[in-house]
Amino acid sequence: MCVICVFIAITHIKSAHIMNLMEFNERFPDEHSAMMAVKQLREKQGVICRKCGHDDHYWQRTIVSFQCKQCGARQRLRSGTIMEQSKLPYRMWLMTIHLVTATKKSFSALELQRQLGHNRYEPVWYMLQKIRSVMGKRDAKYQLAGYIELDDAFFEIGDPHQKPNKAGRGSTGKAGVLVAVESEPTENQFRRKNRKEGRKCGKLAMYVVPNINAAQVASLALAKIDAAATVHTDGHKSYNKLDQHVDRHHVTISNDPKRTSKLFPWVHTAISNAKRVIMGIHHSVHSPFLQNYLNEFCWKFNRRAVSSF
Repeated sequence: MCVICVFIAITHIKSAHIMNLMEFNERFPDEHSAMMAVKQLREKQGVICRKCGHDDHYWQRTIVSFQCKQCGARQRLRSGTIMEQSKLPYRMWLMTIHLVTATKKSFSALELQRQLGHNRYEPVWYMLQKIRSVMGKRDAKYQLAGYIELDDAFFEIGDPHQKPNKAGRGSTGKAGVLVAVESEPTENQFRRKNRKEGRKCGKLAMYVVPNINAAQVASLALAKIDAAATVHTDGHKSYNKLDQHVDRHHVTISNDPKRTSKLFPWVHTAISNAKRVIMGIHHSVHSPFLQNYLNEFCWKFNRRAVSSF
């Protein structure tokens, strides 16, 4: 079973309606109701025996497991899901998924621990990291297409009170991130003033990379950008070979920040918003986990208008 099956639509009543907190409590009033919801989702997707590959099974209620009708092998309800090897209650997992996915911003692990009333920080923190990791796996299923803005950014990592040895590239206190966002031209003349005039923003992708170089840019293009896309970048040498992987590569060199912000309106907005969310809520993010926080930001950004999984 795919690890994201429990994550898909678990906090939705209908595809176009996300539950509020009152509706969540009505649907999942106790641990049994949450457990049965997970069971139904697993059965809907199909439970495959890990031993013989058979897809027909019995439900063993007393031990909360599926038993294969072919070979008798048993599989726990949590197996193959993001809840595997976790001892936290099902309802707590679903409540966390609901809070994380139904809110526009985010939750720190400490705040979520308070909201859940749990007495230990580490299991809650680990639960959040697993959910954010699944968000990244979900968004990895699609590619960016059309007209795309591509740029790099540097996010602060580690102790926020410890200043980096220098700004920008080569800093020991920052991590390099490649950022790509769909930015389709539009002729709509009735846009609100706070929108980026002439551009309609689509999906967003952010990837932490060890170095901002041509190899990393090529890897991003092959994995995330449609070959027929048009990519717009600045003149940094890391993007020199991008035209080998996409249909068109537009390069703009500008030393004027105001002009640059107009040429790359959405990628700069996404970078600024991501930094604000991460530093405002989490304050300090360590390098091995930065990608998870970016996964959450991108997942929410890509579903800002439509509740689709």
